[in-house]
Amino acid sequence: MNTRYSLHKIDSAHEFTFSPAEYSYFKYGDKSFAEKFAKELFEGFIADHHEILNIDKEIVVLPSPYMAIPTASNFLCFYFKKQLDFYLFLKGKRSSILSKINRNHTYTTDYGNLSFEDRKSLIANDTYYLDKDFLKGKLCIFIDDIKITGSHEFTVNKILNEYDVNADFLFLYYAELTNFEIDPKIENFFNYYTVKDVKDVADVMLKPSFQFNTRIVKYILGLESSNFDYLTSKIKKEQIAHLLELAISNNYHLIKEYETNINTLTQTEYNYGY
Repeated sequence: MNTRYSLHKIDSAHEFTFSPAEYSYFKYGDKSFAEKFAKELFEGFIADHHEILNIDKEIVVLPSPYMAIPTASNFLCFYFKKQLDFYLFLKGKRSSILSKINRNHTYTTDYGNLSFEDRKSLIANDTYYLDKDFLKGKLCIFIDDIKITGSHEFTVNKILNEYDVNADFLFLYYAELTNFEIDPKIENFFNYYTVKDVKDVADVMLKPSFQFNTRIVKYILGLESSNFDYLTSKIKKEQIAHLLELAISNNYHLIKEYETNINTLTQTEYNYGY
């Protein structure tokens, strides 16, 4: 079985059935919207396809592939799992299992500005790993926030085929582009709808519901010096420490474009007593 479900269909470049403002905050680390979207996605899926979960197989949920820093979709996946597990509990079934596809590389390119071929070419240069024996015989639910060109689903299916994974696969999306006359760059229209500049990013980072993800870490590390200095003067000291930790964990210190800001973070941390 290889099935796809999306809650919202994007068939217009001007009218949407979800909030671009909320989506923008979600992409920049506001987990409150990850939780909201996950609840909506689960309820929509169950209303239309509850029979898919009427199985005896173990269920595994997986976000889009990442290295060390979770993507925004990872938080969507986490909250979806909470909804799913409570549903399974009410049915007297075993809870789902959280897993991931590991990736070994990263890039500085803004993914939301790319065409399908450019996206496919970019992620084709990456290497991935999953445990095919662990997934064997299970229902694997791959969760992502948005499907624009389908390049990630293409890549995941390619990985599954290469590893010859013997399982059932379900791809879930909060939103999906269904009108292919719309430019794929509409993804960045959603990404930057409310979070447009460094001041907006600082505001999001000061919310209690904020948590770092890949997009916001790359955004900060790629800032020119004056905007970087502005942001680091506004956020909490512990966020600076965490930012440096995440940057190192994802090998961003090996990317030339991020070198200056990572060095500044290191010096700042040293001044805080490290």
